[in-house]
Amino acid sequence: MELVVSDLACARGGIPLLEGVSLRLDAGAALVLRGPNGCGKTTLLRTLAGLQPALGGTISCPPDAMAYAGHADGLKAVLSVAENLHFWAAIHGQTGVPEAIAAMNLTDLADRQAQHLSAGQKRRLGLARLMVTGRWLWVLDEPTVSLDAASVALFGSVVRAHLAGGGAALMATHIDLGLNEAQLLDLTPYRARAHAPDGFDEAFL
Repeated sequence: MELVVSDLACARGGIPLLEGVSLRLDAGAALVLRGPNGCGKTTLLRTLAGLQPALGGTISCPPDAMAYAGHADGLKAVLSVAENLHFWAAIHGQTGVPEAIAAMNLTDLADRQAQHLSAGQKRRLGLARLMVTGRWLWVLDEPTVSLDAASVALFGSVVRAHLAGGGAALMATHIDLGLNEAQLLDLTPYRARAHAPDGFDEAFL
């Protein structure tokens, strides 16, 4: 499995943000996107995940080979931690719910409804969801938001195990996950000539 992106152009709200983006990501590898707020990191990830169309270029990997984790955690409020993970595992025809619960330190919360979790606990549950999708490529937009240092370390271990198992990860994050082997890609050189005005919030880009 591999992700090959060639000469990709992206826009948000009709405003061109990126052009000429090319990258390659093989199984077992991680790539971290860098660049100032508003440069288009979120837009690129959403485009790769098939959540919005590209202006041009090609993406070799289909969206159904990717698991996307954005700013929303993708949780059902009235379901418990375990029920949320069983729901997603069933959708993807996967197992491994107990392992995902343990990996993100959710064992003591397994029976608690998602609506009663703290922001950090919800984020951990949302990230545990990645483990039960069976998707080889994780596309992650600021995955460590609301996590404390211990939870960041937990998630770094989860990503490392995913890579060791032949998975791959493409992420936008300013936090060091301890993945020294990760490649870095600065998107600044790929900003479109007619880019977003200064002051645009990265959460919307």
